[in-house]
Amino acid sequence: MLGLLALILILLVLIWARHKPQAGVAPELLQSNERLERELRDELGRSASGTRQELLQGLAQFQQVLTQGLQGSNQSLAQQALAAREAQDAAALRSVQAQAESMQRLNDAMREQLQALSKTNDQRLAELRLTVEQRLTAIQQDNEKKLEQMRATVDEKLHATLEQRLGESFKQVAERLEQVHKGLGEMQNLARDVGSLNRVLTNVKTRGVFGEVQLAGLLDQVFTPEQYAANVATLPGSSERVEFAIALPGQRRDDDIGGKPLWLPIDAKFPREDYERLLDAQERGDPAGAEASAKAIENRLRLEARTIREKYIGPPHTTDFGILFVPTEGLYAEALRRPGLVEGLQREFKVMLCGPTTLLATLTSLQMGFRTLALEKRSAEVWEVLGAVKTEFGKFGDVLAKAKKKLEEAGNTLDAAEVRTRAMTRKLKGVEALPDDAAQRMLQLGPGEDAE
Repeated sequence: MLGLLALILILLVLIWARHKPQAGVAPELLQSNERLERELRDELGRSASGTRQELLQGLAQFQQVLTQGLQGSNQSLAQQALAAREAQDAAALRSVQAQAESMQRLNDAMREQLQALSKTNDQRLAELRLTVEQRLTAIQQDNEKKLEQMRATVDEKLHATLEQRLGESFKQVAERLEQVHKGLGEMQNLARDVGSLNRVLTNVKTRGVFGEVQLAGLLDQVFTPEQYAANVATLPGSSERVEFAIALPGQRRDDDIGGKPLWLPIDAKFPREDYERLLDAQERGDPAGAEASAKAIENRLRLEARTIREKYIGPPHTTDFGILFVPTEGLYAEALRRPGLVEGLQREFKVMLCGPTTLLATLTSLQMGFRTLALEKRSAEVWEVLGAVKTEFGKFGDVLAKAKKKLEEAGNTLDAAEVRTRAMTRKLKGVEALPDDAAQRMLQLGPGEDAE
């Protein structure tokens, strides 16, 4: 290394000498210098190459030595770390052992305390159990006594209540059975009545009975038996009889005996087949069949209205109109749906079409008319009675004045008697009163005379 530095130094000197101005220097010296310079350069190149190889070898050796040193350091560090880990493990083991010993001592102390506490609790529980058993025994004995008393009382009350309730229950059951028996009898009667009604409605000859019975029931609700009649020959000399007729009194004076009633004929009709065909057609959704059945009902009602007009209406023996009664509201509604049917019956045949509801309203109006006529008929008699009452009322006033005078005289007499009674009472204050028995014997009064 030092040789290399010396060669470099010589080379630098030669370069300096070459570049310095050579005044008076011999050419041979210059050539010698140049040759020396070249030799130095070659030597310097060789020295540099050798130095490079030495450096590389030194670096390789240094790297090997460094690697070996690092390996030794790693082994030393590993040994130190292992020693530290072993020391740490030993310290941890000692700490764990110390903690285990401490926990063991704490566990022993806790076990001793728990044993002592358990013994104390056992003693207290035993005492408490003994006290509770004693109290429960006393309570049980007391409860048994009270339950026995309650059982006796409840048995008595239950026996009495049970007998009473059983008697009432058997009585109610007997009454209900009797009602059921009556209901069964009524159901049997109703079944017979329904069968009879079915026969009536299915029999073509007797179907009119249904309308007549319903009409009779409605008339009986509104009128008295003297105000209407059944099967009436409304026209003199005619054999045709209407089912019912309302008697309107005081409207005819064409006989020698007195006024005869003016009849209002009412006839009941029930075109059942046409109505049933109409209902069937409506249920099937058959407009053509429904229209044909409704038209048949209309023709039938017009025919019946013509019959009433020709057979039963004849003023002045009857009113100038009659009533055609249909027994069901459904049939009446279907008749109202026909355009112009009701008005045509009234206009052409003087016949009013009525159902069960409208007939009641019409008959109620007629009943009010009867009451108005009766009031008009009795008004003269009422005025006569009022005149007689007015005459007698004047006499009654005179009699009342005399009675008042007599009452005033009796009142004055009673006032005078009361004054004398108070005076006698004041005088008798100093006299000692006798007992009731002695007073009755002294005055010779009976047992109840003093009360009178």
